[in-house]
Amino acid sequence: MSSRRRGSTLRDAYGSSSSGAVASTVTASSWFGVLPGVGRPLQLDGGAHLAAMAGMVALAVLGGILVARNRYEEPASAAADPEPSREEFVTDRERVQQLLRENGGRMKQSKIVDSVDWSKAKVSRLLADLEDDGRITKLRLGRENLVCLPGHEPTASKSPEQVNDD
Repeated sequence: MSSRRRGSTLRDAYGSSSSGAVASTVTASSWFGVLPGVGRPLQLDGGAHLAAMAGMVALAVLGGILVARNRYEEPASAAADPEPSREEFVTDRERVQQLLRENGGRMKQSKIVDSVDWSKAKVSRLLADLEDDGRITKLRLGRENLVCLPGHEPTASKSPEQVNDD
């Protein structure tokens, strides 16, 4: 409907009615695609329907291409990744023991906490488990603990029999 037609409808409504309510009803209904007085939707030509259908087909084709690409590229990208090294799958216990070996067989517990970014409580529990298993020894030095691998304890901490055995 052209703007000229809307304007004439509005003028006709104002001219034939003394209240503005009829004019607003006629104008509002003409904006929503209903012809005044007819009561059925405004019929559009096939161009809009054709454009909407073409858009839906284009979206469906694009979606199909993206799904197919993701399915076929998934195995190729997984095969291209190198096999992860053994070092990535180190347990917490092994990591602490490796850290001790890298530092001469002994470290203060606070340095272990700083090196591994774990909480003090976790490191303390882990070291207690390792000590129970006989994999490390913990020596109390004032307010700190010195953690040692077996055979790397300071000589002052050993009994006279252990010193003679070495």
